[in-house]
Amino acid sequence: MNHDRIPLFGIEIDPLRMSEAVERIMGWLHSDASASTRFIVTPNVDHTVLLQSSSPLREAYRDADLVLADGWPVVMASRLLGKPLPRRVTGSDLVPALFAAASQAAPLKTFLLGAAPGVAQRAAVNIHRQYGNVQVVGTYSPPLGFENDPQENETILARIAEAQPQLLIIGLGAPKQEVWIHKYRHQVAAKVAICAGATIDFIAGEKRRAPKWMQETGLEWVYRIGTDPRRLAGRYAKDAVVFPQLLFHEWLHPSFRRPDFSK
Repeated sequence: MNHDRIPLFGIEIDPLRMSEAVERIMGWLHSDASASTRFIVTPNVDHTVLLQSSSPLREAYRDADLVLADGWPVVMASRLLGKPLPRRVTGSDLVPALFAAASQAAPLKTFLLGAAPGVAQRAAVNIHRQYGNVQVVGTYSPPLGFENDPQENETILARIAEAQPQLLIIGLGAPKQEVWIHKYRHQVAAKVAICAGATIDFIAGEKRRAPKWMQETGLEWVYRIGTDPRRLAGRYAKDAVVFPQLLFHEWLHPSFRRPDFSK
């Protein structure tokens, strides 16, 4: 157990600000390669709910090199429970922050894995236009069900190995992206991987993020439901029921025990 981490909702979260996270990751990116890819996960409310019933996701979180609080409700809950996290560090903000830091350091080779066909290529064009010291060395959009196809996973690993990136951005959605990198972290030819959700879509302009004031006031979920109600309304409705139960349980039993709401 990393004693600097804060135990919350059955996981351990690194209490880092954005600048601290960027500094740590940049150090990994420019150090000698480790035995396996270091990977970063960013829990929000939905991840917190999924973790209660997904053993593979819990194992991925347990072994992650950085666990950074994405959602404002997670940060606010930590403060209510007397285990304060300093700020949220979203994957969608972390990736551009790393690109900006790379502009003042050595060139950063990056691979974009995920999003719909063609989206990562558009993201690569925007990255090259905005960040002169970032080089997108490869993109790939795996087909549906790829995680259950050994040959397809070999193809993904071979593409990454051929490109030899330092940084792998994974935009496959939770819990698929976390479970995938956890399973293949010893075979991925990249120093660092970030499970970044819709970040590739945002960079490509395929999707728009909520206005800054909604991000800063914890209302980003309202914006997201409005832009994709068919996919997200049911998920957020479940989260709205389960997350308060998790918060109440944590308040009653702050001993790192995990309730099971899957039954």
